[in-house]
Amino acid sequence: MLGLPGHVTACLFDLDGVLTQTARVHNAAWTRTFDDFLRQRAAASGEPFQPFDPGPDYNRYVDGRPRADGVRSFLASRKIVLPEGTPDDPPEAETVNGLGNRKNVLLLQRLRDSGVEVYPGSVHYLKAATAAGLRRAVVTASANGAEVVAAAGLASLLEARVDGLVARDQGLRGKPHPDTFLAGAKLLGVDPAQAAVFEDALSGVAAGRAGGFGYVIGVDRVGQADELLAHGADRVVKDLADLLDIAEPLTPAARNSAAHHSAAERDPA
Repeated sequence: MLGLPGHVTACLFDLDGVLTQTARVHNAAWTRTFDDFLRQRAAASGEPFQPFDPGPDYNRYVDGRPRADGVRSFLASRKIVLPEGTPDDPPEAETVNGLGNRKNVLLLQRLRDSGVEVYPGSVHYLKAATAAGLRRAVVTASANGAEVVAAAGLASLLEARVDGLVARDQGLRGKPHPDTFLAGAKLLGVDPAQAAVFEDALSGVAAGRAGGFGYVIGVDRVGQADELLAHGADRVVKDLADLLDIAEPLTPAARNSAAHHSAAERDPA
């Protein structure tokens, strides 16, 4: 009924983009942060301004990663190096942590202004998983995980949380490393092989595969099904509610078969 193999007894959900619609808010905050930084840098150097791309740049370098890792990864793509600073750097500091904190100020402002929207299909799936007796945890790179979960009204459906603050306190590496998902499984008292990972980010899917989890489900909100499969998803769906339908969601084998049949239809010979 839940679209999971029989050996799975626990679910580890990413937050932004899987349970809540805050991924678009994160994206907007990152875009504003990086564009302001890049525009100022271009004006000072006389080089052309090349804006942050909220599509490929966000998905490849930022999505699913801890703030500092996202800053570092994107700047490296532009061959820009900043001092690391510390997590307590003020938002105006020209450091990796300062830039990340600048983004967080914008994010919190946007969340206050627009609130937190959930994906109805995800709430439906969470309730079904709860009724089925599966263990449930949220695993997010966001340092605002507790606030977002509470604002979204999901606290009663989740038993445990591993977020950016927990990761920093425990020295856990961010996605694509599996550390935070492994910590989530430990909190639920299950082996990784008994847990399913639900992720919309390429780095998160890679983390699920690297951790040896029993099943990795990619949630394709932005049209990157092929990339999710390539990074290690066992199955890709548009929405978690699709897992409750009779029709089988997309798997690598099904995708290859569909491509083969499509080619045959185009060229009967």
